[in-house]
Amino acid sequence: MLNKQGFHIAVMGATGAVGQQIIQTLEKRNFPISQLTLLSSARSAGTKLKFKDETITVQEAVPESFEGVDIALFSAGGSISQKFASEAVQRGAIVVDNTSAFRMDPEVPLVVPEVNEHKLKEHKGIIANPNCSTIQMVAALEPIQKAFGLKKVIVSTYQAVSGAGAEAIQELNDETNAILNNQEYKPAVLPVASGEKHYQIAFNAIPQIDTFTDNGFTFEEMKMINETKKIMEMPELKVAATCVRLPVETGHSESVYVELDREDLKVQDLWAVLSEAPGITLQDQPEEQIYPMPATAVGKDDVFVGRVRQDLDEKSGFHMWIVSDNLLKGAALNTIQIAESLIKLGLVTK
Repeated sequence: MLNKQGFHIAVMGATGAVGQQIIQTLEKRNFPISQLTLLSSARSAGTKLKFKDETITVQEAVPESFEGVDIALFSAGGSISQKFASEAVQRGAIVVDNTSAFRMDPEVPLVVPEVNEHKLKEHKGIIANPNCSTIQMVAALEPIQKAFGLKKVIVSTYQAVSGAGAEAIQELNDETNAILNNQEYKPAVLPVASGEKHYQIAFNAIPQIDTFTDNGFTFEEMKMINETKKIMEMPELKVAATCVRLPVETGHSESVYVELDREDLKVQDLWAVLSEAPGITLQDQPEEQIYPMPATAVGKDDVFVGRVRQDLDEKSGFHMWIVSDNLLKGAALNTIQIAESLIKLGLVTK
């Protein structure tokens, strides 16, 4: 049942993959909600979705939809956020936006609560949720940086197709079935935003997510580079990224190399810090073949870290393997944790 003492929450993009995950996560975490407004485009309006013991009809989003809303959770694409976020703010709502529309705006906090919750106090109505691959990496790097300092980060990501939406998941399934049955299949979805050319994802790895920039990096890679510096408040931090799409439905994996400020550290020092870090689960017993994998991370809230090992040549260098459910901590969960932090800090009132 809805909580009369709770908050009026709106979910923009309620029928999408992340929007539905947001609704499920609100219910799972028993978020205090007095009224839940579900919004979408005209095409999806009228869809009925369940929340606890209620059936709620999805409404077409218009500016007036945000009257009386306390917190609006946006996950419907950057153009929709740019169109409606200011309308929501003008009507008194705080917007938590899960798109890239505002992430690098210097006036908008970019927040992972375990890393920089304090930045929420600076919001001017809109708070940005980082890129999914950035979230899990900075959640693991922040406790290490606090304890030992951080000079350099090199990351290679192995990203699930769910990060490209429901159509990409369907394409993976259809391609896999077609190939296994010796049938022809013409890819139509991946890589996203690549113009006319599309590539098979089944039994393949595509070293492109989003379009390429003039410097040879993709926009996805530049998101990781720039967002990491902003979230960790380290503009001079050296960061490089290579982002790859794999035929995995859900769960992003990352191989991360870091160089720290100290040369006297051992693997056990990093284990000690990671094992106590909020939102982190350490899975690092290689002799027992225990390490993070997307198949076992799906549906779980934490970021999983393992394969921690010292570089063979650089004394201050360490390698690690980071895995997380990209639809949860990488999107819906972090969005809701931001909303929970707003309540905890007294930044939104009933």
